[in-house]
Amino acid sequence: MGFLTFFSVSQGSIRSKMLKLARQCLHLSQKNFAKSFHTSNIRSALVFTQEHDELRKTVQKIIEKDINPFVDEWEEANIYPAREVFKKLGNAGLLGITRPTEYGGLGLDYSFTVAFIEELTKINCHGVPMSIAVHTDMATPALAKFGSEELRQEFLVPSIAGDRVSCVGISEVQAGSDVAGIATKAVRQGDDLIINGGKMWITNGAQADWMCLLANTREGPPHKNKSLICVPLDLPGISFQTNKKLGTCSSDNVQFFFDNVRVPAKNIIGEEGMGFVYQMIQFQEERMAGVIGVAPGCTRIIQETIEYCKERKAFGQPIIDNQVIHYTFAELQTEVEALKSLVYRAAAAMIDGEDVTLLASMAKLKGGRLVREVSDKCLQFWGGMGYTPEVNISRQWRDMRLLSIAGGSDEIMCAIICKYMGILPKLKSK
Repeated sequence: MGFLTFFSVSQGSIRSKMLKLARQCLHLSQKNFAKSFHTSNIRSALVFTQEHDELRKTVQKIIEKDINPFVDEWEEANIYPAREVFKKLGNAGLLGITRPTEYGGLGLDYSFTVAFIEELTKINCHGVPMSIAVHTDMATPALAKFGSEELRQEFLVPSIAGDRVSCVGISEVQAGSDVAGIATKAVRQGDDLIINGGKMWITNGAQADWMCLLANTREGPPHKNKSLICVPLDLPGISFQTNKKLGTCSSDNVQFFFDNVRVPAKNIIGEEGMGFVYQMIQFQEERMAGVIGVAPGCTRIIQETIEYCKERKAFGQPIIDNQVIHYTFAELQTEVEALKSLVYRAAAAMIDGEDVTLLASMAKLKGGRLVREVSDKCLQFWGGMGYTPEVNISRQWRDMRLLSIAGGSDEIMCAIICKYMGILPKLKSK
């Protein structure tokens, strides 16, 4: 057999083996995908009613009267009066939309939270909506689900009423996305806990009355030794310093220090040692709250930019007449609608009581990247004006960059998605 003949036969044999392997992989992928990654049974749309419209109108009135007229002033001051704003929202029943009526909530389903957060995108900055969402969907969900009756009465009821401002303390200087790696400790001493450590990047911290704090409360595996604790922030041993940020200027952000802070052990939410699990559950609402407003926020950016491009002329014609510009708007809006469908699908799953970790992670990943693309491409069409603080697009460009970082970075979202897909490598033991 000559070399060329041998080479041809060998190549044919290899090709045959490769095709066989490919068919096996296709069969296994279809089987595994259908088994472990099937989500088509999830309801794909929300239904908004007149009741949702009424809630939206209530939110809009508060925004127009009590928030937007002062946003520029708050952005300059790097803080806004959270207590005043929360009280107005609390009086309207908007700080406990899904919370039980016995604690002052409205007892409605999650679709009303979607309507509420979507309406908050009409605020002329991102700092205030983010601060509100921290209070309603990041600091209080675990308390509402797992807290004792005493804790709910002491912390949840006044938070829903708008009489107390809350914050959530998870991240630390050396532990952001790595929640299991936090170092803050709460050591039991009789009927009390003695807290030492610190928390970083705490929204609402400068004005908050209490914190939902994650701390190590015993020795043991990092996923089983933590507890969530309601910590009043007027106790001896608590101090903080303000963090300066690139954007979301109207909401305060601080670093906390805890030096032998004594709190009652009864302030632990739910079962001691279950804090990591509770926080993972709480993250679902946090991430959904972060991404719900992205689609309407992007649509607002696109529409404002369209109107500007109709008025702005170059070379004797409105710049929107350039194909590259109006095609860009078409492509961006298509992506926005796709994101909205994913968000609504996840919200519908929440209403059905399903675990939305996968869909919420996908939505947050997609939302964080999309809003960066939308704000950046639209800012380009504003030209020099887009690079000034006088227009909304520059504020959106700064503020919305945070979504791919806060509440779990894009990389963490990818890791979660990979875990659900069964392709995340296992960490090698040291």
